[in-house]
Amino acid sequence: MFSNRKTTKILIADDDDLVRNAVEKILSMFDYRVVAVDSGKAVLKTVSDEFDVIILDINMPDMDGFQTLEGLNRMKCDIPVLFLTGAGSMDYAIKAINLGAYDFMTKPIDDIDLFHVKVKRAIEKRGFVLKEKNYRKNLEHDVREKTKELAEKNVLLEEYSHQLEEATVQVMSSLQAALEEKDMYTAGHTRRVTGYALILGREIQLSDEDILVLKRASHFHDVGKLVIDLSCIQKPGKLTADEWALIKKHPEVGANIIQPFSFTLRERDIILHHHERLDGNGYPHGIGGDDLDILTRILTIADSYDAMTSKRNYRRNLTEMEAVEELRRCAGTQFDPDLVEVFATAVFDKKTTVFH
Repeated sequence: MFSNRKTTKILIADDDDLVRNAVEKILSMFDYRVVAVDSGKAVLKTVSDEFDVIILDINMPDMDGFQTLEGLNRMKCDIPVLFLTGAGSMDYAIKAINLGAYDFMTKPIDDIDLFHVKVKRAIEKRGFVLKEKNYRKNLEHDVREKTKELAEKNVLLEEYSHQLEEATVQVMSSLQAALEEKDMYTAGHTRRVTGYALILGREIQLSDEDILVLKRASHFHDVGKLVIDLSCIQKPGKLTADEWALIKKHPEVGANIIQPFSFTLRERDIILHHHERLDGNGYPHGIGGDDLDILTRILTIADSYDAMTSKRNYRRNLTEMEAVEELRRCAGTQFDPDLVEVFATAVFDKKTTVFH
């Protein structure tokens, strides 16, 4: 499915000869083909689609690692970038994530096995990217052929359009599967939140179209956590301010992940705002009131209810009744009061063992 080591090609950039040579030797030890350069400008001149991973130092003269990544973004380069720097900080990590970096590592490399694991994950990510590019290329060919064949058959064209939409959802599902593999809690959380949201949506008699949008948004609402380090998500204790700031990025990251799919505009807005509050004190944009549509309000209730009733390393989970009372306590400030009452009744009448 993915490139083997003998065909995997990695581009590294570091202005320190000793570090560059050391990283090159480590990668060569694992049978990877390595091209090493000493500057960000050299990366932009050397990079091509044949590379599978790029490893960048941050503090380089003339063009630092961040500027280099910005240059790669302008080139629409979709090769995973790993930052390797001796100046590690949470600010650097957040900036790297915002620029689209795949991972962030500090040097010197003390744990070669961990370093190799991160490189292998980046190679796997590249495999997914290449697979999707090939899928898109084949899909474009299919679209041209089908359009030619069905030019006078509007009904069949509409059906084919639906098939394309379903195929795109499958691609999105592969991202969700990657997240579930990364964090087993998220797998159960996603399934339960989707179930709770649909219970509430059907109870207030949403249209079939709205139900479909709500289902997709619920299923992918946490996909942005793909870029959050597991040590942060699964930490046995409360998060630091920096860790919390990093996790609060996941709604925006998730919205950006699905942005290329034009038919998911409504889902994107729901994912982006599922941690907003009715009183405007949520994140990331601090909007509230009428700016939050009903599907977003539904997902917020379902997500919060499951979070409260699920086990965490740093606190006990609430009972179902305690969680409902907490929803009611926060109704009017965090949650829509009318929807909370509908949910409070429906969740006990409709909930089945499929959610637990």
